Amino acid sequence: MRNIWVYPGTFDPITKGHLNIIDRSAKLVDELIVSVAIDIPKTPLFSLEQRMEMLEHDVAQLNKDNSGKIKIEAFSGLLIDFAKKKKASVIVRGLRAVSDFEYEFQLATTNMSLAREIDTILLPATEGSHFISSSMVKEVARLGGDVTKFVSPFVKSKLSKHFGYS
Repeated sequence: MRNIWVYPGTFDPITKGHLNIIDRSAKLVDELIVSVAIDIPKTPLFSLEQRMEMLEHDVAQLNKDNSGKIKIEAFSGLLIDFAKKKKASVIVRGLRAVSDFEYEFQLATTNMSLAREIDTILLPATEGSHFISSSMVKEVARLGGDVTKFVSPFVKSKLSKHFGYS
């Protein structure tokens, strides 16, 4: 039986922190499905198509390094239903700070009550990425700051274009 994990998110935009979790997770599985949420309570800065394009671009090299194990798919509805449909055994989530733990713990226990056969693994962010969030990146970019340390050059160019500067 294949070991399949799902790594969900809005990826609005994808950050170096996300890439770190993707790379580390891919090393542990037969297949990692990076799942992009369609149904999100907040209005994303980028469209689903733009988020998928940035993910596909930024994950391309990681996928080569991980023998093509990484798939990118959009999903709608409950994550746990998507994970079941994909025959995933694990949902992986990243933890940036202790403050993330309570929310992630609630999600994990809710998902466990809906599908006991699917576990949640919480991967702590690495020292260099624990403070990076998509919200913070968008705010820095909106105000004209340099986001080079937080996102790839490709994503930086998309942010620059969106906010109208070079």
